[in-house]
Amino acid sequence: MRKVRRYPVEGPNALWQIYRTVSPWKGTRNFIFVQLARYCPVLSIKNWIYRRILGMKVGDHTAFGLMVMVDVFFPELITVGRNSVIGYNTTILAHEYLIKEYRLGEVRIGDEVMIGANSTILPGVTIGDGAVVAAGSVVHKDVAPGTFVGGNPLRVLERKSPEGVRGVDEG
Repeated sequence: MRKVRRYPVEGPNALWQIYRTVSPWKGTRNFIFVQLARYCPVLSIKNWIYRRILGMKVGDHTAFGLMVMVDVFFPELITVGRNSVIGYNTTILAHEYLIKEYRLGEVRIGDEVMIGANSTILPGVTIGDGAVVAAGSVVHKDVAPGTFVGGNPLRVLERKSPEGVRGVDEG
């Protein structure tokens, strides 16, 4: 189960009430800088924006591909370890605004993680060190270290054995 905090709302759906939970100025500022980072071809500048302006925790030598979309309203809830690669057009969310509630959850991506292009990572998920997420996956639950996962719904495709050699999952 994802680790999210739930906040019930009364009245119209939670998205209509967004500016009760986050300042419109923060949302606007973050949107501008997220868009700059999405198109920026220089990884060091992109990481500077994520760290210094948006408040994300980003490890050394981590690379965000072109068009990666990080959470605009709560980027400070995202942590990415060192030497990880976040593939083209991936979306990393730390919030969900629903009909009767909104949810917030930290996203933790470990060291040396590979996220394939066009993946979506939902709030409250931890992806362990050395994990690989196949392109186009929806990560709706935690991923164990050294595991290769993919699909929607997400499933384990391979696991590292204790000796560090990958083997095909039998299930």
